[in-house]
Amino acid sequence: AGLRKKSRISEDVEFYSSVRALGAIDRADVILFVLDATETISEQDKRIAGLAHDRGKAIIIIVNKWDLVEKDSNTVNYFDENIKKAFAFMQYAPIIYVSAKSGQRVKRIFELINTVMKNYTLRVKTSMLNDLVEEATAIAEPPSIKGRKLKIFYAVQAGIKPPTFIFFVNDNKLFHFSYVRYLENVIRQTFDFEGTPIIIKSRERKGSSQ
Repeated sequence: AGLRKKSRISEDVEFYSSVRALGAIDRADVILFVLDATETISEQDKRIAGLAHDRGKAIIIIVNKWDLVEKDSNTVNYFDENIKKAFAFMQYAPIIYVSAKSGQRVKRIFELINTVMKNYTLRVKTSMLNDLVEEATAIAEPPSIKGRKLKIFYAVQAGIKPPTFIFFVNDNKLFHFSYVRYLENVIRQTFDFEGTPIIIKSRERKGSSQ
């Protein structure tokens, strides 16, 4: 609350409101990122969302003042596409359209918070994770560079808030970001991680040169 567009910050009280908003990101588990349906998405919106994402926070995008928008059968799709394009780095964040004034869908926010927090703290059994990895690597072979192929020995979940996975491999350089993205998508399709970022790291297993 109190965070205005950067160009409008002209008084000390507004500056400190911005500082408090950024501090709140660090203190929170779930970020309720509120957009105004009657205004365009700004660069500051993107920066603030980027800070929340980079800090590994669970995020729900709330579009407020939905009652003031003239709608047709394509309005929600239009807004969805614009929001997903603007915040391409957090496709995992659910979007909800509300009106604080009328109370439209406001109660649904609390349901989403519970769901997202559950996903943010979800732990996947190691056996289930490795069964999934084995299946995923069978469907799409790991990449290779100059005849040297990536080998994934096993994976473990190292933490929550956000869910963090470590893949033990033969060579970190072979763990290409495109294959990491593929593995993330597989994990998301199998387990419900709506609303939360996922961190995937690789670690070379000592003595594994092949």
